[in-house]
Amino acid sequence: MVIVMKLNSSAEQISALVSRLKNNGFQTHLIKGVKRIVIGAVGDRQPVNMAALESMPGVEKVLRIMKPYKLVCREVQGEDTVLRVGGVNIGGNKLTVIAGPCAVESREQLLAAARAVRLSGANVLRGGAYKPRTSPYSFQGLEEEGLCLLAEVGAETGLATVTEVVDEESLAIAARYVDILQIGARNMQNFRLLRLAGQIRKPILLKRGLSATVEEWLMAAEYIVSEGNGEVILCERGIRTFEDSTRNTLDLSAVALAKQLTHLPVIVDPSHATGKRELVAAMSRAAVAAGADGLIIEVHPDPAVALCDGPQSLDPGEFDGLMAGLRPLAEAVGRELQYSPVQ
Repeated sequence: MVIVMKLNSSAEQISALVSRLKNNGFQTHLIKGVKRIVIGAVGDRQPVNMAALESMPGVEKVLRIMKPYKLVCREVQGEDTVLRVGGVNIGGNKLTVIAGPCAVESREQLLAAARAVRLSGANVLRGGAYKPRTSPYSFQGLEEEGLCLLAEVGAETGLATVTEVVDEESLAIAARYVDILQIGARNMQNFRLLRLAGQIRKPILLKRGLSATVEEWLMAAEYIVSEGNGEVILCERGIRTFEDSTRNTLDLSAVALAKQLTHLPVIVDPSHATGKRELVAAMSRAAVAAGADGLIIEVHPDPAVALCDGPQSLDPGEFDGLMAGLRPLAEAVGRELQYSPVQ
């Protein structure tokens, strides 16, 4: 349930209500929005008298939430969650662009990619250090060495950084180096990893699973938020269907739906969704038109020699053209690209 407090409610009134809820077996989460203060109460161990709660000092109203995802739903927080990472807003009316290579291969490769995407207007640098691959013989990433390079290049170029984690060990190590931690599609329902991510005070980029429903995706986010970390970014990256002419099927209806159901920011990965660089620009524009809060795009200095996902990676010139095309479209749908190209 959600308890909406009066804006002039005191700290003592809030504390008294929280104590009563905890005594009734609920977990509580205090959310201070722009227009209201709410307390999310999760749990059904004991019956609770909602009328009695509503009569407590400082309480405006009590609402029962029927959706299984209690903390990430719109009923708890009407305003969009806006995350602030390294001087960049993710969510709200800003359009965030995350770009960089699928995998960190070397300092020279990563620095060239970072400088190029920054020049074109990207906000965040992506780079994989741990690469969960379908084949055990494929390049698996540089691991901690790659994280060191990502942190170094991010600092040198002024870009925030994001990388994927795959287990408890990589989560703990990556948290020391990067600004945003990504949980990939294969791990979307790795519930232990989700809970651990919820205990780390860094933003989590949560990709939708290959065959996950929107509700399952939001429930995965609920695992993270329920552990105390409300800084979650949802990422639609395509789902597995009968269609085999693209790598996956980009579900843009899920973006529009998620924006209605949750206050969390929602971004789109057109690179993994299509698997074809010639489709990335079109799907990026479609994602922005559908209401996405941002994009995550693979960019490599020379995709022909990339150790990972070369066919879906843009080169710097292609990425620059994509960004130029996004600017007028973003303005047309009430969005604003945050970063001007470096002169």
